[in-house]
Amino acid sequence: MAPGPSEGAKAEYERLKALSDNGTYVPRVKLRALMEQINGGEGSVELQRMRWDTLKKEINGLVNKVNVSNIRSIVVELFKLNLHRGMGLLVRTLMKAQNQAPTFTPVYASLVAILNSKIPEIGKLLVSRLVLQFRKAFKRNVSVLSISSTTFLAHLCNQQVCHEIIVLEIMRLLLLHPTDDSIDICCSMLKQCGLFLQEMSSNAVMGIYEQLRVILQEGKIQKRTQFLIEISFQIRRDGYKDHPVVPEGLDLVDEEDLVTHEIRLDDKLKAHDNLNVFAMDEHYDENEEKYNQLRHEILGSDDEEEEEEVEGEDVDEHEQLENEYDGEHEVESHDEQPSSTSTPQTVIKDMTETNLTNFRKTIYLTLKGSMSADEAVHKILKLRVKTEEEVRVVEVIVQGCSQERTYTKYYGSVGEKLSGQSSSWADAFNQVFKETYETIHRLEPNQLRNVSKFWGHMLSSDALGWESLECIKLTESDTSSAGRIFLKFLFQELVEELGIPHLKERLTEDFIAPYIEGIFPHEDSQHLQFSINYFTAIGLGILTDDMRDALDAIKRKRIEERGRSLSRSGTPSRSPSYSRTPSPYSRTPSRSPVRGRSDRRREGGFNDRSKSPSRSPASARAGYVGRSRSPNSHRGQSPAISGGDYRDSVRYRSGALNDQEEEFKKSNFYSRQTTRQQHARHRDYH
Repeated sequence: MAPGPSEGAKAEYERLKALSDNGTYVPRVKLRALMEQINGGEGSVELQRMRWDTLKKEINGLVNKVNVSNIRSIVVELFKLNLHRGMGLLVRTLMKAQNQAPTFTPVYASLVAILNSKIPEIGKLLVSRLVLQFRKAFKRNVSVLSISSTTFLAHLCNQQVCHEIIVLEIMRLLLLHPTDDSIDICCSMLKQCGLFLQEMSSNAVMGIYEQLRVILQEGKIQKRTQFLIEISFQIRRDGYKDHPVVPEGLDLVDEEDLVTHEIRLDDKLKAHDNLNVFAMDEHYDENEEKYNQLRHEILGSDDEEEEEEVEGEDVDEHEQLENEYDGEHEVESHDEQPSSTSTPQTVIKDMTETNLTNFRKTIYLTLKGSMSADEAVHKILKLRVKTEEEVRVVEVIVQGCSQERTYTKYYGSVGEKLSGQSSSWADAFNQVFKETYETIHRLEPNQLRNVSKFWGHMLSSDALGWESLECIKLTESDTSSAGRIFLKFLFQELVEELGIPHLKERLTEDFIAPYIEGIFPHEDSQHLQFSINYFTAIGLGILTDDMRDALDAIKRKRIEERGRSLSRSGTPSRSPSYSRTPSPYSRTPSRSPVRGRSDRRREGGFNDRSKSPSRSPASARAGYVGRSRSPNSHRGQSPAISGGDYRDSVRYRSGALNDQEEEFKKSNFYSRQTTRQQHARHRDYH
């Protein structure tokens, strides 16, 4: 238990309190000391209430004093106060001051943007209360509160404290059932944040202006309201030259420090009115210590930078004085010992990739926070991404597409529009496609389907070059199950986008065919067979007509080559035979291959049998029919024909492969007959 308060301290405190209430200045330190003496510690209710009242007065005074010239110093003074404890007081004071002085709304919005960059809870609470206030005022038709709420939200949107979607939703609600008051509020919002909305969401703003044009043409509103609409169109034609996004001197937050709250008009919001009134804090000292650490992180770095700047200026002045005093001697000493004056620079490498993570987060939030593909592309291009970082942007787009439940053409449209910006963007998409195919086995089935359809859309729209398919070879050994599923969904998306006839026409184009040789081959029979079976299995066998023709041609070629090899290896000996002993039926010894039947008829009068014991009738019939009818043929010697000419003549007259095999059998049969049997048949003939 705390010791009981002394009567003297209590009487003194009451006396000073009465003087303070009557307007006499009493030091707050003295009152606080007396209160601690009475209650015995800082954890007492009276002491916390006193500090709460002090905090409220200080916040009111600082907010009422803020303007363009002193906003920096006001921010520092506010951070010195416990804004975690006085968050509700600060937000209520800002809303009250803005309602009473609407011309200072840009200043208050800039102040909130600075505070929100360090303590995001302040900005979120303010936007939530403004949205709730607008709902109540709109339902009750209180135009004053509606105008003040929408004006504050419009300038907070310019400072990127709240997302532009809340402003667009409010304007659409106002024009859903247009009245003179609602059109007045809508035109006011367009005047205040129209330029920012034009940059971030041009299509949505275009729709708002179209609605206003229709309302103006109908002529069902008052003349004053018509004049306001005409002024809005005139401001738009002038390029909002008198209504910039952020007035000069109020753009005080770096782009990477901005924190944007995406709150919708129909979200379930809480005003947290309990933060506006005093409440006993049982952990008062601990909470004060936590905020002191946060305040040191916010303001301590600035103090250290100022000290470093002062020290740096002192060092520079000292070096300058030394240089002036030493003169040429100092220059000579530097020339003699350059290594003593040069200090090695320490290169710090961020191994945690914090910057890359923040960059990817920014791109992802941009994609998720955009209402259309044009808006997303515009925001990404506004970031002025470096050429070497374009690949990272494409990776985030593909990753975001893979995380959707089903494929949406939003990501395909974003990729198509980005790829058409420059050749560097197109190269980035080609590179990411190859990397995606190499790591396709890491994706889940749903992710695999979404990514396949994304790249199929890119190919169908020519946003992705067909040369990127050069890395794919459709064989059993060169593809995995995931890769084949990827190709299945990719070609199904191509068929859905282009249609079968147009896709077949594209695949046969001269500049595309070389890059898809790995998918649609024309040479290797095993490769052809696998590709034909694959596309037939996925229901796209109609794309394999050319490959089937190529496979049939390869088979016919193999059959012909097999027939030639059989004719060369199985035909009997066709070398010229020379008879050393004269035949009783021949006038001259034979020194050349035996002639045909017509030659034998002229010599010996035989009609169908050969005198030569070594001659095969098949060979004679096949080789020398035309030659025996020549009028210049000699009886004693036949024209000399080489073995190669003889084979050519046989091949020329044989016709098809079956005729060659039949002739080959006959020639083998007759070649096995002995010379005596042939002579016997010859004698029987006569």
